[in-house]
Amino acid sequence: MVFEEKMIMNGEPEDEEEEEEEEEEEEDMVDPLETVRQKCEATEHCVHTRERLEHCETRVGSRSATEEDCTEELFDFLHARDHCVSHKLFHSVK
Repeated sequence: MVFEEKMIMNGEPEDEEEEEEEEEEEEDMVDPLETVRQKCEATEHCVHTRERLEHCETRVGSRSATEEDCTEELFDFLHARDHCVSHKLFHSVK
């Protein structure tokens, strides 16, 4: 009875080993899309739009009562990054 309670509380010993192996495998996996996005974010146009977004976020965050948001700056950054990503992806697909 005590052993069964410990199993219920702690789980099967094999389950822990399998979970650790799965976590290690997940840590090793890198999403190729994220890699391309990071490279694109380093381009001049993306850096510029990111700076505009961060400047806007700082400005809006410093005000206690404002209706301003940074939607336009966010969309500009995402558009610039995704435009770069799409060119890199489709170029490699051809």
